[in-house]
Amino acid sequence: MLFELKLPLLGFESVKQMKLTKIDDIFMQLENVSDDSKPSFTLINPFVLKPYEIEIPESVQTLLEINENSNILIFNIVVIQQPLEKSAVNFVAPLIFNTDNLTMAQTILDGKAAHEHGMAECICDFMNKEEQENK
Repeated sequence: MLFELKLPLLGFESVKQMKLTKIDDIFMQLENVSDDSKPSFTLINPFVLKPYEIEIPESVQTLLEINENSNILIFNIVVIQQPLEKSAVNFVAPLIFNTDNLTMAQTILDGKAAHEHGMAECICDFMNKEEQENK
């Protein structure tokens, strides 16, 4: 699916349109299609790792035309490492997608939410918690 950016991605202000492609039930690929400079990101569904509650700012809801009936997706950028378990997730700057009108934006959590979620949390930390809970 092609999405129009309603707010720029941090560090990539010139990107206007991106393609979201499903890799599997957990990961997605996000690629620039606007021009030849091709930032590409691996995204993760944060809800598979931990309880992840965020409040989408009203300004973002307005830009993306989100209402109570909107179909939205929330993903976080992953910095891929080898092995995959060493990859880091940025929970503080989620990407919000409105699949009804194909718009997206990145938002930055602040206040209490920013303190609850890390900017570079290792996937292995969640795997260890899950393994411990299953024992």
